[in-house]
Amino acid sequence: MKAPSPAAPSTRWLRRKPAANARSAPRVREVASPVAALSLAVLLLVSIGAVAVYSATAPLALEAAFPPLFLRHALAAAIGAAVVMLAARVPLARWHRFALPLWVGSLVLLVATLAFGVSGGGARRWLAVPGLGFAFQPVEIAKLASVLAVAALLGRRDGRAGVDHAKLVMALALGAAPALVCLAQPDLGNAVLLVGLTALLLFVAGADLRPLLALGAAGGLLVAVYTAVRPYAFRRVLGFLDPWSRASAEGFQLVQSFVAFGRGGWTGVGVGDGRQKLFYLPEAHTDFILSVVAEEAGLVGVLIVLGGFAALLVAGLRIALAAKQRFALLLGFGMTALLAVPALLNAAVVMGCLPTKGLTLPFLSYGRSSLVISCLAVGILLSVARAGRAAQRAAP
Repeated sequence: MKAPSPAAPSTRWLRRKPAANARSAPRVREVASPVAALSLAVLLLVSIGAVAVYSATAPLALEAAFPPLFLRHALAAAIGAAVVMLAARVPLARWHRFALPLWVGSLVLLVATLAFGVSGGGARRWLAVPGLGFAFQPVEIAKLASVLAVAALLGRRDGRAGVDHAKLVMALALGAAPALVCLAQPDLGNAVLLVGLTALLLFVAGADLRPLLALGAAGGLLVAVYTAVRPYAFRRVLGFLDPWSRASAEGFQLVQSFVAFGRGGWTGVGVGDGRQKLFYLPEAHTDFILSVVAEEAGLVGVLIVLGGFAALLVAGLRIALAAKQRFALLLGFGMTALLAVPALLNAAVVMGCLPTKGLTLPFLSYGRSSLVISCLAVGILLSVARAGRAAQRAAP
């Protein structure tokens, strides 16, 4: 006698005949609730970021009513809002179709940045747009495109099927190719992030842990070697290990961040009254924007920011888990990780738990590329939620 398939759905629900409204409304609310939480969390983070960027950039343009950097940030936020609404209406089938072309285009942009990009801070990470007078960071596009491409690759099989050797290799190649270009810029932080996001999607897709752990150990060894042979990376590690003895050199940025947290106390010194942003804390409006929040809004402000990201993480995971397609599930997990993991790493850096990596804090740090791409990730998450609601309404 043939055994029933483990993937076959249960038929016990056929014994009950609930009313149509009672059958569909609770299921739709299960997805609508995380959508509302996600929207509120993003709105909170963008609002806090706008205030923090204004406060951090105002001393750089005392003669202007509104700092130019703040106006650029506000314009990027407006563009990001439009991107969210447009991306949320794109069907998942189109995201699947555009995944590989978008990945190829982002890789071309990364290579172009390596060849013709604008240097800054010892790295070549920006690509200028001729005739428009601004530059953007292709690595932000590459991170989203890589997550999208890996999710499309791993989402082609049944949800209970594992990841075979061929797909494991292809997925790792999709993450490793842009990571290698980032290392050449050099940009170790984003290179590690690209490989880490790929490994996370492989884990969620059901890949065997043994090769992932082996590759993780090999990757850690490569990072150690890279840090040892690259003087700038080695100095960052020294500044992280003992910042106070190197407070005037490699540890300067971390020490100033500690001072900002210490001055802020519980409730902060007041918005706009921080001192560390007055040329004490380098990159106060970008990588170390959380230090500005800590000084001016105190521990309360930092907890609100971290709580916003925690709400975003929970809402994103709920949207992913409610998905009815394997691709939608992986895409939801990937976009959530694309927003939550850099936030965790950035917070760890400014608090002295990790060496400085040059990663911005999504939605808060100044950076038009980062803000717009973060909003695009939110729009894709809403597209996943929209597909989930449609599937729930269509379910018998």
